[in-house]
Amino acid sequence: MRDVYVAAVGLIPFGRHEDKSVKDLARWVMGNLFSHTSLDQRDLQAAWMSNAGWGMADGQHCIRGQVALAPLGISDIPVMNVENACAGGASAFHGAWLGVAAEAYDIALAVGVEKMSVPKSADAATKKKSFDNFIAGTDVEVTRAFIENLKVQAEQKRKEMEASGEIKKGEGSGDRSAFMDIYSMAARAHMKAYGTTQEQLAAIAAKNHCQGALNPDAQYKFPMTTEEVMNDRLVSFPLTRAMCAPMGDGAAAAVLVSGNVLDRLDGVAPIKIRASVLAAGGTSGGDREKGVAERAYEVAGLGPEDVDFAEVHDATAFGELVQTEKLGFCQEGEGGPFAESGATAVGGAKPVNPSGGLECRGHPIGATGLAQVAELVYQLRGDAGERQVEGARIGLSQNAGGFLGMGEAALAIHILEGPGA
Repeated sequence: MRDVYVAAVGLIPFGRHEDKSVKDLARWVMGNLFSHTSLDQRDLQAAWMSNAGWGMADGQHCIRGQVALAPLGISDIPVMNVENACAGGASAFHGAWLGVAAEAYDIALAVGVEKMSVPKSADAATKKKSFDNFIAGTDVEVTRAFIENLKVQAEQKRKEMEASGEIKKGEGSGDRSAFMDIYSMAARAHMKAYGTTQEQLAAIAAKNHCQGALNPDAQYKFPMTTEEVMNDRLVSFPLTRAMCAPMGDGAAAAVLVSGNVLDRLDGVAPIKIRASVLAAGGTSGGDREKGVAERAYEVAGLGPEDVDFAEVHDATAFGELVQTEKLGFCQEGEGGPFAESGATAVGGAKPVNPSGGLECRGHPIGATGLAQVAELVYQLRGDAGERQVEGARIGLSQNAGGFLGMGEAALAIHILEGPGA
């Protein structure tokens, strides 16, 4: 397998773009992508496009990539459609990497586009459907009853807190995706096993809100304190709204190239891909996640101590906490104190989610993994502005999708190296 490089990345501001279609978002991000490279879209030899919800929303279940890219003049190359739940963008990146590494192509595109926002004027049935669609990220036949049981458990906990006066009557009883109950159950188990606190989760979310406020492409661009996060509306204990990723729209893209193309980049620093690992998860959860991380480190010839910063899959603040443990940034059970110490903030020992993460940059499912890659590239090139990680040379992204039982169904890790590393 030969070396592969990221030649360019493109991103649009994440948020609610109710007046734009998936095709509109694709056009927008491709324009941004090719404004940052001397390459032209006519140079593309293959494309991988990630999208999760276009079929459920509008019936565009098949040929999504072809439909989105053909109006842009990209219609005479192989287009591979990728759907891998929340790990779709990272999976598209892995596919493009594999195509170039295997010498099938010299220039490949990975793009992720997602429409998730529901108009505020939508009726209750439409809003409920948008949340129910998240169940598609599980084994529906097996887990529907399991998820319903989680909702019952979360409701029981909410009523206990309501009775004790910890929350107001009715708080935490609104709509939420099924995944929030899965995350909250895992968080409660971690709290019981290791003494993790809700305040530590709030510290993670507050850190991400402060970093997201420095990111012009983030969906949430307002800082919050730990106390404000704690006092926000309860979603599913211990998770408050500020600890959870918002619903929104977005698109991200990357051009990957072989060494044969580097002399065409007009002085723009190429970013080397040290590792691209994609794996199916399993019902066991944590052990599998640690194994995928170890494999990525082995491929890269690095260890967790070599990583200068990371973008991790924080659909909730607990997601970030547990990933800092699985990636080896701290010991098992110490994710809460590690974050509370300031180690994961920009300027700390191991900055995590300088972009604001899914909690604040946003989480349009099919675009998320590629947005993480874009942040790695910005940081490694020194183009991240006020949120720049000083001396960033090695960056890691971790993206996960769906659930099988309590384990992530799809796991992806990319390790990128900046110039001069």
